[in-house]
Amino acid sequence: MTNADSLRLDLHNAALSDMNGSRPKRLVRALSYQAEEFPAGAEIYATEQDFQQYIEAASTTDPLVEVWRKQLTRWDFEEAPDWSTSEPRTGERRQDVYRLLGLEPATGELLTSVLPVYKTTPPVVISTGFTPWYTPQSQQGRSWYWPAYRQLLTNKGWPEHAVAGLDVASDRVVERLADPSSPTAYQSKGLVVGYVQSGKTANFTGVIAKAVDAGYRLVIVLGGTLNLLRGQTQRRLDMELVGRENILRGAHEDESDYADDPAWGKGKFLEFGGLPSTLGAFDIVRMTTRDNDYKSLRQGIVALEFEKREPALPLYDSQNLHRSSARLMVVKKNKTVLTNLVKDLKKIKTPLSEIPVLIIDDESDEASVNTSDLAKPNAERTAINQKISDLLNMLPRAQYVGYTATPFANVFIDPSDSEDIFPKDFIVSLPRPDGYMGAPDFHDLDTIVPVEERNPANSNEKAHVRDILIDGDEDDSCLQRAMDMFVLTAAIKLYREDKGGLGDRFFQHHTMLIHESMLTEAHKELLGRVTRMWWNSGYMGPSGHERLRKLFDTDVAPVSAVRADGYAVPNSYDELMRFVGPAYIRIGGDDRPIIVVNGDKDLETGEADFDKRSIWKILIGGQKLSRGFTVDGLTVTYFRRRAGNASTLMQMGRWFGFREGYRDLVRLYLSRSESVGSKEIDLYEAFEAICLDEESFRSELEQYSVMVDGQPQILPAQIPPLVSQHLPWLKPTSPTKMFNARLVEVSSPGKWQEPTAYPTREADLRHNTGLWTPVLDSLSENTTSVAYNFSEDGSTITHRFDAQIGNLTASAFLEIAENLRWHAPSQFAPNLEYLRRISTGDSPGVNDWVVFAPRNSRLTSLITFGGTRRSYSWFARDRRRGPLFGAVRDPRHRAVPLRIAGALPDSGDVETERLVDDRRGAIVLYPLIESAQRTHIGSDGHLDPGKLVMAFTFVAPATAVSHAREGSPVRFTTVDSEREELAIIDINDRDE
Repeated sequence: MTNADSLRLDLHNAALSDMNGSRPKRLVRALSYQAEEFPAGAEIYATEQDFQQYIEAASTTDPLVEVWRKQLTRWDFEEAPDWSTSEPRTGERRQDVYRLLGLEPATGELLTSVLPVYKTTPPVVISTGFTPWYTPQSQQGRSWYWPAYRQLLTNKGWPEHAVAGLDVASDRVVERLADPSSPTAYQSKGLVVGYVQSGKTANFTGVIAKAVDAGYRLVIVLGGTLNLLRGQTQRRLDMELVGRENILRGAHEDESDYADDPAWGKGKFLEFGGLPSTLGAFDIVRMTTRDNDYKSLRQGIVALEFEKREPALPLYDSQNLHRSSARLMVVKKNKTVLTNLVKDLKKIKTPLSEIPVLIIDDESDEASVNTSDLAKPNAERTAINQKISDLLNMLPRAQYVGYTATPFANVFIDPSDSEDIFPKDFIVSLPRPDGYMGAPDFHDLDTIVPVEERNPANSNEKAHVRDILIDGDEDDSCLQRAMDMFVLTAAIKLYREDKGGLGDRFFQHHTMLIHESMLTEAHKELLGRVTRMWWNSGYMGPSGHERLRKLFDTDVAPVSAVRADGYAVPNSYDELMRFVGPAYIRIGGDDRPIIVVNGDKDLETGEADFDKRSIWKILIGGQKLSRGFTVDGLTVTYFRRRAGNASTLMQMGRWFGFREGYRDLVRLYLSRSESVGSKEIDLYEAFEAICLDEESFRSELEQYSVMVDGQPQILPAQIPPLVSQHLPWLKPTSPTKMFNARLVEVSSPGKWQEPTAYPTREADLRHNTGLWTPVLDSLSENTTSVAYNFSEDGSTITHRFDAQIGNLTASAFLEIAENLRWHAPSQFAPNLEYLRRISTGDSPGVNDWVVFAPRNSRLTSLITFGGTRRSYSWFARDRRRGPLFGAVRDPRHRAVPLRIAGALPDSGDVETERLVDDRRGAIVLYPLIESAQRTHIGSDGHLDPGKLVMAFTFVAPATAVSHAREGSPVRFTTVDSEREELAIIDINDRDE
């Protein structure tokens, strides 16, 4: 960097620093003002022309560009500023910024081309009304811990849009808590829904920082059920929020509980430059440490006492609140620990009714909800739920915020078991973060690429997923291949550090996870088996190299060639081979290549403590690895575990997370055939079904979060019956309880609707087939090819399929819909109510429906059934979620019906456009045959209609808006309107 460039950078830095936290101001005037304090000659860089010329030639990573990127992003993201009425993260907001900066249009266009508006997805919020109190004006001069945390994230290399996104998301939580200085006590309860291993801790660290700045003085973090998990959370908060000075409190550096922590010695813990209370702020007093959970205090209850500057005033009064230290404790969900805390709180002199408290419940759907069978291993859950309830009852100013990665969390599924922690006030669904590798990255959701044409470039499954297909319990061939992949990817990581310019120890951790059973005895047997395999694998000899060479040529090289994202890839195994030995030594050089993780006693040895040392190991684990435990550097997973419900199965997905520098190397070995009772389960398909359901539910929350006429479309108390649309068998476990809200109608103009709760009884299946048979027989005898052409990046992508086509009047479809039988009628009932509303009356929303019976690409998939006189294509589908099917649709079939319904613009296809008409919807019929029934297809192609599932999807006209409530897609009824905020009520108490 030249002297001129350095001077220009310093000048712009000074000008923008003065504007940080305030409105944009005229740039040239700000630069000229700053230039007066700079060396002579600085004024030539205080012009818009100089700025424009420099930016025109600068790279996107230029230091001056980075300075502007940070400040523009802050202005782009700022919520409801007094200087702009435009929505955040929009082109209109950016134009407001340029106008206030006094920039010429050409300069603005140039800046936008170099630094486009980052249009990240905001958090989705479902909330009751609340009184605004957390505003920039109310916090003026009080922020201390949030700015420090924000700066720490920036110093760690977080991009400015990610920091700004966290700022917005944490605001959505804090503003819905009660005002800590309000004379009136209110207890807010909410839930934050993130993704598995996606940065939820960063969010609640931001929430805590803002909450203590605002006046919350006791923070209780419920940090999991394991000592190591609690310790991990404590360390993270100490390092990034509490800070070095609050930890030491005058003690010598070597006396810290982190003296043996590498990050402590490297200066990675937050520093303030002095104890915050000596710098005009307030201290955070730790009530727990990394190694010590909460214990009954030996020296009375002094440490929990809150100091008051004005004894006559309550603690929550501003004159006391903002001069008092905050207390932080990270507590394990353990009956004894929580009992001690409850006892000690009862003893302190400060009235509990005066203390603003924030309770953060990490993994809130584990152990916090109530269970009733004390004979089961998780018997403490009931006790823990009771202790949380005790805390909330004794602390009237306590705010409860649960965090989970499971949208179908237990607090939704079963509010009757968790009334004390049900999120009655708000639900915040966090956006999927950049760089996150989640469930959709391992599946080909809605791809139109035929199975036979999929490859590592166009298929996530082909790139990352490998089948476990074994012949008996003694067959270790798949496990051996997974272990070989672990060694091979270790060598590639070393190659990338050396040849790819990443530098030594860029990959601090490299791990493989073997997840077969939750039983300790099984882990012991597996440890012996894997240990023998490791020492007999011959990685330093010709047999090992032969296997690794073949695996590199057939698997790693083809995937990395198209997915390495710029990271170094060896041209051949010969180029990589010299890194295999060091990789092998790095993993097993201490003669302990394997770590078993199945309980605290194993974890507490520190063997699996990723904070204290670099770990290149194979991990064997069960339930203890399913919740909260972050397996850093996870590259290869071998997974054969079965789980009883969707939440548990998704939580077991430890292969989700951030994979910087090795995303292309991630492999998931997954069993395609696991026995569950008399059924065979394909775990990959089970994950896909859950993934589709989860994505659908998140999309629903996003759709319903938009205000209509200034009012929320749905309240948190209405979420449980919404969840029951996806999982219709779920209901309050107590026979004396019921959901207070009932979902009556789902309006879906121009939306693809796909029922999945089809019956299982042969009589019901035969009945449904009989309803649809006349429709099928009325379709055209010949197929017609229809298509939709998408323009993408200058090229055209075509979704085409052949189908027999016909027409159905609105009344005819309604008659069929009203007579269909379902395994769970409640799932289709809201759709049926909508169909009734748009199909009847003086001005119906739909005239008719185009009906498609698509041809399966496999010409052999033709059947006749019942009294049909023609053959029809059938589709192979199975129920993935109990009695529910997963996806019924073929992704190629979606676009044309959406176009016919007016939800998409012109298709560019003549045959498709001929079918388009006003107030016309579309139906796609899918005759489904489940695995168990396929052997019943006769040699002549005939099938008993009782063994056929007649599935269908539909898209109503985009203009068919239900008038139940203009603009709102859902309509509920409330059983007890006087207690609308309650999710469940007693059946006996409801009005008859």
